[in-house]
Amino acid sequence: MKRLLPILALLLAAAPARAQIEQATVASLSADLAAGRTTSQKAVRAYLQRIAALDRKGPRLNSIISLNPHAMQEARALDAERRAGKLRGPLHGVPILLKDNIEAAGMPTTAGSLALARNDPGRDSPVAAALRAKGAIILGKTNLSEWANFRSERSMSGWSAIGGLTRNPYALDRTTCGSSSGSGAAVAAGFAPAAIGSETNGSIICPASMMGLAGLKPTVGLIPRTHIVPISHSQDTAGPMARSVRDVAILLSALIASDPADPATADAMAHAGDYAAALDPAAIGRMRIGVLRGGAQPELLERYEAALALLKGMGATLVEVKKPPMEGMSAASYDVLQYEFKADVNAYLATTRPDQVDSRTLAGLIAFDDAHKVSEMPLFGQEIFALSQSKAGLDDPAYKAARATSLRLAGREGIDAMLADNRVDLLVTISYGPAWPSDTVWGDQYEGPGGSTGPAAIAGYPHLTVPMGLVRGLPVGLSFIGAAYAEQRLLDAGLAYEQAAGISNKPDFRATVDSGPELEGQRP
Repeated sequence: MKRLLPILALLLAAAPARAQIEQATVASLSADLAAGRTTSQKAVRAYLQRIAALDRKGPRLNSIISLNPHAMQEARALDAERRAGKLRGPLHGVPILLKDNIEAAGMPTTAGSLALARNDPGRDSPVAAALRAKGAIILGKTNLSEWANFRSERSMSGWSAIGGLTRNPYALDRTTCGSSSGSGAAVAAGFAPAAIGSETNGSIICPASMMGLAGLKPTVGLIPRTHIVPISHSQDTAGPMARSVRDVAILLSALIASDPADPATADAMAHAGDYAAALDPAAIGRMRIGVLRGGAQPELLERYEAALALLKGMGATLVEVKKPPMEGMSAASYDVLQYEFKADVNAYLATTRPDQVDSRTLAGLIAFDDAHKVSEMPLFGQEIFALSQSKAGLDDPAYKAARATSLRLAGREGIDAMLADNRVDLLVTISYGPAWPSDTVWGDQYEGPGGSTGPAAIAGYPHLTVPMGLVRGLPVGLSFIGAAYAEQRLLDAGLAYEQAAGISNKPDFRATVDSGPELEGQRP
């Protein structure tokens, strides 16, 4: 909070924010900048004023952990470049937010934990470096579920010891889901046109779905993970969250890179390109789409049937697909994550500065939390940390067997089989149901649809969610899932649906919603 005050005090006295800035997209803001209708300085000032008014005051969304103290200076420099005719592409001068597990020089990277409160080694992650190289302004860092929701089995999505509880701008008492909760809430609330989140399993798709955004979990290995606080090298990836499919495509194009420090990205540049320029919504008419069923809420199912009718109306061939059992997949994957978290977080902590981060290992983090129980564990504990610490190394046969099992069930016998056996190009399903109430006693309680995230996350395959409308005033999403490197096909389908549906969600910061019996069934 102290980092925010000096900047915000100056900005509140500045000129009023540009009208409708909260509804701007990356593409529309880029067009306004190109036409001279606004400047990057005006856009940054407007967003920071909005953050001051709504994130720490008013509804108090708690979606932002820290702001870039050099944002206005960077905006002035990029405006000067524009005047001189030096343009870096559609992100030139556009403010973007980063989830606070992604390093950006000049701002701490905390993963929401007090153990990393001073973690600023002065380096950019490849994600941050790519954004800066394309002319984006990193406006600040967003709140998240602490340690990306991998500390406790009773965790509460959107809560961190540093950032507090992120609130859903559609209903302040409802979850923002996790762990890219702050990224989703901030974009939905109009604090920036887009943000970069990260996902291990559902952490981009769920918050994007529940806050009315487009969100892409890319193929693992397209975007480097170096200097991102990890959970699992098998499943982790950064990805864009934005107000439109086109914006998601613009950001994806900017972030793809091969990084020698991340072997998974060795072939990334073979799949690089301008995904936004290649968008072809008419391609939907040539697609065979596998339809997955699930969920029992009548209004949600009505939305889904209407979405399927739109796809069919655009010429897509819809094929009913039965999901394979995949028994044992989730348990095996959970084992994999525990093994890899111990190894990967130890490796990450070893690269931090000892004068900034005292905890140098997972064991050190556990000791830190025990020593700071009042501030770190007021709502839930650290059982997952303890489970991970108890695991052996990555040469353990049990780890290798778990990874082979989870990958086989999610990939070859899961998504690959569904696509091949039904001769379909991609799968469509409900992303998630409406947001459940935030519960400080029981933590996350959700029994609705959303199991679609597991197979794509575990197999490392792409998953796109787009807004499907509102149920009782709460956003719900439609998911498109494909095989590895099928991003363009998913984006084409998502754009076609987005254009046909014409859905425009805008939050009104209500205290609550009347859920009714159809939205219940989420408590123990």
